[in-house]
Amino acid sequence: MGVASLVLGIVSVVFAVIPGLPDWLAAILGIVGIILGALGKKKGQKNATAGLVLSIIGTVLGLIFYIACAACVASIF
Repeated sequence: MGVASLVLGIVSVVFAVIPGLPDWLAAILGIVGIILGALGKKKGQKNATAGLVLSIIGTVLGLIFYIACAACVASIF
């Protein structure tokens, strides 16, 4: 669970930061990574902490960029 959380956290941050990739997908992957990181942390896995932190960062960045993009598109109309 810890390794899966770490991988999802890394992918979530990449999807959030690179323009052109869907930011909403970064938020979804981050939420799944947070869940897996919490489960892995209960089992005492070391990678779970890093995965949990990266997943939280990816989720927050993904949501911020998604809201900013939606606000930018809404301001056009």
